[in-house]
Amino acid sequence: MIGLISATAAGAAARDRLAAAWPDRTRVYEGPVGDAVRAAFAECEQLVCFLATGAVVRLIAPLLGDKSADPGVVCVDEGGRFAVSLVGGHGGGANELTREVGELLGAEPVITTATDSVGLAGLDTLGLPVEGAVAAVSRALLDGEPVALEAELRWPLPALPVAAQGAYTIRVTDRAVEPREREVVLRPPSLVVGVGASKGAPVEEVLELVEGALRDAGLSPASLAELATVDAKADEPGIVRAAERLGVPLVTYPAEELAAVDVPNPSEAPLAAVGTPSVAEAAALVRGGELLVPKRKSAASPAMATCAVVRRPARGRLAVVGLGPGARDLLTPRAEAELRRASVLVGLDQYVDQIRDLLRPGTRILESGLGAEEERARTAVAEARKGQSVALIGSGDAGVYAMASPALAEASDDIDVVGVPGVTAALAAGALLGAPLGHDHVSISLSDLHTPWEVIERRVRAAAEADLVVTFYNPRSRGRDWQLPKALAILAGHREPATPVGVVRNASRPDESARVTTLAGLDPATVDMMTVVTVGNTATREIAGRMVTPRGYRWQEEPK
Repeated sequence: MIGLISATAAGAAARDRLAAAWPDRTRVYEGPVGDAVRAAFAECEQLVCFLATGAVVRLIAPLLGDKSADPGVVCVDEGGRFAVSLVGGHGGGANELTREVGELLGAEPVITTATDSVGLAGLDTLGLPVEGAVAAVSRALLDGEPVALEAELRWPLPALPVAAQGAYTIRVTDRAVEPREREVVLRPPSLVVGVGASKGAPVEEVLELVEGALRDAGLSPASLAELATVDAKADEPGIVRAAERLGVPLVTYPAEELAAVDVPNPSEAPLAAVGTPSVAEAAALVRGGELLVPKRKSAASPAMATCAVVRRPARGRLAVVGLGPGARDLLTPRAEAELRRASVLVGLDQYVDQIRDLLRPGTRILESGLGAEEERARTAVAEARKGQSVALIGSGDAGVYAMASPALAEASDDIDVVGVPGVTAALAAGALLGAPLGHDHVSISLSDLHTPWEVIERRVRAAAEADLVVTFYNPRSRGRDWQLPKALAILAGHREPATPVGVVRNASRPDESARVTTLAGLDPATVDMMTVVTVGNTATREIAGRMVTPRGYRWQEEPK
């Protein structure tokens, strides 16, 4: 919960805007400011104070304890010009909250955390349990000192400027090791414990068994991702409460699915009880991995619980990111976040140049020129299969004449794939022209490099006969100068010469141009590969210089 505190009418107005936008996330604290701050500090995970920073510093100073437990505090000046991350930037989430508040209120976010200021990923913001010399290693990264990465496990991390060797170390492991001096240990959620239990098994017996298995194998409980069992035990109190106390989810599987898993220690007892010869080992192994601890029984007599421990391999992550038509303010916040999350970026060289400044230090860039789309897709998938966090970029929306389709054709279910939508060229051009896409419409690429012209022509004819607004991508190049005239001729067989046509070049970029002409008046020689051509349907009109396709064909009927 976010506590909201203000002292003046101006602050209350901004406070109420946040409360209205986030009704389920916020709580307004009224009354004397000092009392409100103390109450919110004790009851909320975060605070937004519409007060001077000096006043907030004096109010919260006596309340501060441990930065890992204190709430994040954000200050907003009463003019609403700045949102300042005051304390708890990482641990309390104040930095991210500052960005959110700034976006909502139109305030400039002010973040002074050193790693955020220079674009480094904070070691305590990676979503993994972290131990050791976080401040010292972070300072070494900031100072450009060599920091080695010892990845005992491959895990998708954001970019970090690491070296092969160094006086400081970042170690990625699920083993129960103590951090060395000048070392940070990151604990990935790589361990799955399969659990079986008799009816009524005490939670203490299940917990002792699980914790003992991890301890004896030299594994860290901080890397425990989940407990797993058979569906029939989904409500077994001892297992349910053990998962709650360990702070991990309980995942269950049908008996028939577990029965199909090859295990080293099958048994007749669970087969008779729940329909599978193995619960603990099979539930741990059902999604693959390395069996670290075979089935073991609890120490009670009679034993009422069994468990097995598996290390699952890291799943690489591939984000297919649409960069939009080119303008930075049309790059979505989600796309920007994915670029900053990636440790490997794959893309066309000219697109990489557009967003190079957004990448974190240490990002590995794999760029290539025009015509290498399939190679880039294969490269991105191969890097993700190595356990990397990869961003594959394309212009507009990556799923529209861009990189999503070749990448997904190459990828299998051994990696996680995330699609990040972007503003397409058709949408950017349509916004400049007016509202040409107000009714049914279709996009057709006139490039026959990958699609036979016979197929393209058949699609153009179908769109013409269906009276659809048509947006032509890749309309004309120096080596392909006859396709656009041919497509326009097909449309002219079904539409009047005065049908509005929009011609937009480099939509949203500094040298953009947009004009409305007619089907008869368009000169194909003025069109190139950087141009989008939108041909209206029989209802499209030019109104006040804008191209408008009505939502319904009865719109603007002539008066009788």
